Amino acid sequence: MVKAMGKIKDNGLIQDEPLIFEQGGEGRKGYSLPEWDVEELEAKQFIPLHLLREGLDGFPQLSEIDVVRHFTRLSQWNYGIDSGFYPLGSCTMKYNPKINEEAARMKGFASIHPYQPESLVQGILRLMYELEGYLAEITGMDHVTLQPAAGAHGELTGMMMIRAFFEGRGEKRRRALVPDTAHGTNCSTSAVASYQMTEIKSNERGVISPRKVAEQMDENVAAIMVTNPNTLGLFEEHLPEIAEIVHSKGGFVYCDGANLNALMGIAKLGDLGVDMVHLNLHKTFSTPHGGGGPGSGPLAVKKELSPFLPIPVIEKEEGGYRFNDNRPRSIGRMKAFYGNFGVILRAYAYLLSMGAEGLKRASEMAVLNANYLMMGLKGSYYLPYDRPCMHECVFTDRYQEKHHVSTLDIAKRLIDYGYHPPTIYFPLVVKGALMMEPTETESKEGIDRFIETMIVIAKEAEENPDLLRQAPRKVKVRRLDEVMAARKPKLKWTGDREDNNQ
Repeated sequence: MVKAMGKIKDNGLIQDEPLIFEQGGEGRKGYSLPEWDVEELEAKQFIPLHLLREGLDGFPQLSEIDVVRHFTRLSQWNYGIDSGFYPLGSCTMKYNPKINEEAARMKGFASIHPYQPESLVQGILRLMYELEGYLAEITGMDHVTLQPAAGAHGELTGMMMIRAFFEGRGEKRRRALVPDTAHGTNCSTSAVASYQMTEIKSNERGVISPRKVAEQMDENVAAIMVTNPNTLGLFEEHLPEIAEIVHSKGGFVYCDGANLNALMGIAKLGDLGVDMVHLNLHKTFSTPHGGGGPGSGPLAVKKELSPFLPIPVIEKEEGGYRFNDNRPRSIGRMKAFYGNFGVILRAYAYLLSMGAEGLKRASEMAVLNANYLMMGLKGSYYLPYDRPCMHECVFTDRYQEKHHVSTLDIAKRLIDYGYHPPTIYFPLVVKGALMMEPTETESKEGIDRFIETMIVIAKEAEENPDLLRQAPRKVKVRRLDEVMAARKPKLKWTGDREDNNQ
């Protein structure tokens, strides 16, 4: 039962701040420099004129406190995991322990340089070597590369390795099978790796059936790219049988491991027949997610594919650790140097602090929280796959449609209540999808509050649907014309606030 948390209020996130060009006054400045002890030169004396800007009309003049307060107030507009619940399905927006941030900022780690000789970074090489081993153990694989910079980059690395494997044997396989419940990057990755994508439809239970795979599998298929748990938040229960079908035709099973938060410590993908899997360290292993990076998407593979791993490979030898570039069957470098080390370091600290039992407990709590959320919203929102989920659950706006209220309206109304909206209209196999993932770091009280808010919104859709269609109302910028913004973006400020807010 959901515990009542008191009256839900749609206070929103009401903040405002003038543009910096609308602030300040003549003669103000926010710096104090010592007198120059070098000759003052005109910029045009040493910079080509075509590279110089004549000036900027209306450039603001501000004091130090003007600047500090302006950017502090702007920072308060940001909504992040340290601000509140972030129910973005498929993204695993979990809280990141600050101790791992502290570890990443330690001077000995933060000040290293990728060009330092191996003899001076033995501790760093050992850390990365051990992390590779931990990730191999978690996934049930044999070898790991930390080089990929994100999940899609790990996918591309894997598919390029598969292509190199077949080319080395003189085979020219041209197809890749991708279920409709896989992450969208799987489709683009297969295309970039020069494979023709064949979609596999999921069944009435929201998973792929061996029969569908067998119908499409032949000697021209290089791999099937599955996501497990899939984008419906459901476990691909037939994966071992599917792997056997693919392997019987000489193909590989690639798994998108972005949803590993539901499996770590419980099931090893390698034991289910998977040949390679990427992991998102910036989702599952304690790096802040979002904002364009940095990320890290290590790729774990079975030994049959190990010779094709990108160079360099970290090896342990008598007396220390080293990078090995002498691997003739490698696909080459996928990134400068060796991965995004700050993300790698946070993951290492997270794994050491959690331990095997801690990782298992995290997965159990992620699954428990998602099912608790699902059960709390059943009846208020339509559940297309009414069965236990893994780390996330997917609802739709079917019950609200009869009141002419859409998924977008529900998401916008959540902003009025101070919540970041969940993932909407994804996965594409569900019309009007509302995809929610609470992660293991949310408390029961926090999830109860979110459930209660969603139920209030469902009632509003019945009793006052215009309220949702006009949302958000209590924010700095009201609902935008998103179609027009996408088709005719305004990339230059015109000086008119109302014009730029259209």
